[in-house]
Amino acid sequence: MLIRSIKINKSYLLFSSIVISILLILMIVSVLYPISLPTNSSDLIWENTVESNEASEKSYIKWVDFNATFDVLDKTSKLDINSHNNGNMVTYNWIELLSYLACKYGGNFKKFKQTDLNTLTQKLDQGSTMEELTKDMKNYSYYYQAFDAILHEFIGEYEVEVPESGTETKNYAKKYGVKAFLPIAKNYSFSHYDDFGNARSYGFKRVHLGNDLMGAIGTPIIAVESGTVEALGWNQYGGWRIGIRSFDQKRYYYYAHLRKDHPYVKTLQVGQTVKAGDVIRLSWHDWL
Repeated sequence: MLIRSIKINKSYLLFSSIVISILLILMIVSVLYPISLPTNSSDLIWENTVESNEASEKSYIKWVDFNATFDVLDKTSKLDINSHNNGNMVTYNWIELLSYLACKYGGNFKKFKQTDLNTLTQKLDQGSTMEELTKDMKNYSYYYQAFDAILHEFIGEYEVEVPESGTETKNYAKKYGVKAFLPIAKNYSFSHYDDFGNARSYGFKRVHLGNDLMGAIGTPIIAVESGTVEALGWNQYGGWRIGIRSFDQKRYYYYAHLRKDHPYVKTLQVGQTVKAGDVIRLSWHDWL
């Protein structure tokens, strides 16, 4: 699966059901679309300016190296989920927590200390707001918008069907937690080939902006996130593939190397909406 404009360490792949993909995803996530920033662009070391028809300037995030460790992802995601499910007076947002820590460490999560996270949550519990705690962190807006573009639909509220005996009526219950899916169907094995950044020369020289997952022939492939089908069919670089864009336009999931003659569900069409968890195709030989 190809992930553009973002790099995630190998350790995330098994991220406790979260970065399930992304983490897959390396997971996939791509920040292909400009992200407007409210902060004064002259103060930002990451600014990129382009001229519009009105000759105005606009800053946007063009590339993100997402290297948060498994430990940080695991702890911040659990704080978020547990605070919502336990009825806490103060609920946490793991993207805000990650963005705060990124500012504190200059983006280097290897510097992570549990005491820093504890201090942050204690201040929030005592009534401080994230806006107050980050008002002097000039790069907070950058990290938040970048991380939100990557992780926005991984944790949140969702509905699941609840079976009711003796009736065919479908009932749904609201829940809060991880709502993105691993692209490999449950109970199907796969292996991970960490080839992000490897050189590619077929067609033209470039680097491989993705990580490949290898599964057996016939392995069902699952939509990681809900979105719209943008690409469908044969491509000389990815073979039979499917491209799905998230509804907010910030993530693009590229499912490539699909099984010949049975690359995807027959009813799948460009422009069609798919839901997270839908089976979208069967894999070819040993690639995803």
